[in-house]
Amino acid sequence: MKRFLKWTGFASGAAGLGLVLYLVAIQLTGNFDVVVPGEAYRSSQPTPADLATYAERYKIRTVINLRGREEKAAWYKNEAAAAKQLGLNLIDFPLRSSQRLDAKTANELVTILRDAPRPILIHCRSGADRTGLASVIYLARIAQVDEKTAERQLSIRYGHFSLPFSPTYAMDESWEDMEAAAGTES
Repeated sequence: MKRFLKWTGFASGAAGLGLVLYLVAIQLTGNFDVVVPGEAYRSSQPTPADLATYAERYKIRTVINLRGREEKAAWYKNEAAAAKQLGLNLIDFPLRSSQRLDAKTANELVTILRDAPRPILIHCRSGADRTGLASVIYLARIAQVDEKTAERQLSIRYGHFSLPFSPTYAMDESWEDMEAAAGTES
């Protein structure tokens, strides 16, 4: 029994370390992924070099910044300058990962995702929570992808913890609210 507990503890520790290393790795690589090829992409906060790469490689036309306009922040100044230099549309749409979206805000986000010139790059700070919600919305409401596939965008794969006691669970609740309002709740 003692040996079993020792190995169980070792395996649990190794799994935990593996998860931490994975989460660090996705942040170090920009947490970039394709949502819909040629239409929508997602990432963590891009550097000016990232924006230039994405614009060239994926023909990005619009950047949707879910952190909002923060004119005094260095990251924002860099992003706005890079977007201007590259001829990209920059849409600042402030969301809080710990705050559930009301119906008006959710509808505004759907409209932006639907109407922004494509391809679009959606980002927040880490590319996990707010970006995950916007990516689910894009897939389900704009690209008309099935719910199960769309919901993979709001998952541990991108660093989002879908746990009711997590502060970012508001993103999951926001999606559930949108499903209920559309009558597609599962």
